[in-house]
Amino acid sequence: MNMTSRLLVAAGLLACCIGLAHASDYKIGSLEINHAWARATPKGAKVGAGYLTITNTGTTPDRLVGGSLAAAAGFSIHEMTTVDGVSRMRPLSDGLEIKPGETVELKPGSFHLMFTDLKQPLAKGEHVKGTLVFAKAGTIDVEFGVQPVGGADAGSMSHDAMPGMHGDHMH
Repeated sequence: MNMTSRLLVAAGLLACCIGLAHASDYKIGSLEINHAWARATPKGAKVGAGYLTITNTGTTPDRLVGGSLAAAAGFSIHEMTTVDGVSRMRPLSDGLEIKPGETVELKPGSFHLMFTDLKQPLAKGEHVKGTLVFAKAGTIDVEFGVQPVGGADAGSMSHDAMPGMHGDHMH
């Protein structure tokens, strides 16, 4: 294949990817939810993690306070921090504030969603239905695209690699 053909193929693939990225975006009230994804989990894992981006285009703050995932019995919002080289994860019992004009990214090594008591493994390529609950905007249905383990952040250890871990623990 010559260079022009390769560039055309690459441009076509990029256009498809851009189209797919926008296909999974959601809006509720003044909140925009983008790029909802979860990490694939190994067989037998009982814990998974989810990630997304939330933008508040409004003039008042809102708060992500809960949600659900069809493939899990439990759902919580967590924060991971690293102090003096020690990583700790804790649930955000009051939820996660999204201030007006702010974009909050839930990503590996930072804020994230924890899916507990998985009913089945999260398999690469699947789409898993869930909900997000906001204090003011209400509840919205979302779909998490399942990415391979390490697919988005290969350098960070995922929750699925730590079966049986509970509470304030290493990540």
